[in-house]
Amino acid sequence: QLQFVESGGGLVQPGGSLRLSCAASGFTLDSYTIGWFRQAPGKELEGLSCISGSDGSNYYTDSVKGRFTISRDNAKNTVYLQMNSLKPEDTAVYYCAAGSLIVQRMCLMGPRIGRFWGQGTQVTVSS
Repeated sequence: QLQFVESGGGLVQPGGSLRLSCAASGFTLDSYTIGWFRQAPGKELEGLSCISGSDGSNYYTDSVKGRFTISRDNAKNTVYLQMNSLKPEDTAVYYCAAGSLIVQRMCLMGPRIGRFWGQGTQVTVSS
């Protein structure tokens, strides 16, 4: 089955950090732009950060810029999202998806056209 397996979520206090992992199953990452997305309760799925498979360029939405860092390890077929300075409003289920768009467009359009969605991983930021 072609999908991502997300992991690394959990409960963390405000100001804390988590590192999410997104492992590809059944396909290789290096041909795709990969994005991290999240969906908070009652809200739409939103793109957070995307990374190119060709040149490693990346994009961050304003809400996470300076706090989150995306990276990929093609040898491990895995993409990571390091999340620092977490806030209660970061509470959501986090997903990754693949596409063939440039990074900014992937983050904007990924919720509609992204492929290989996994089950997601829950991140809860609370004291």
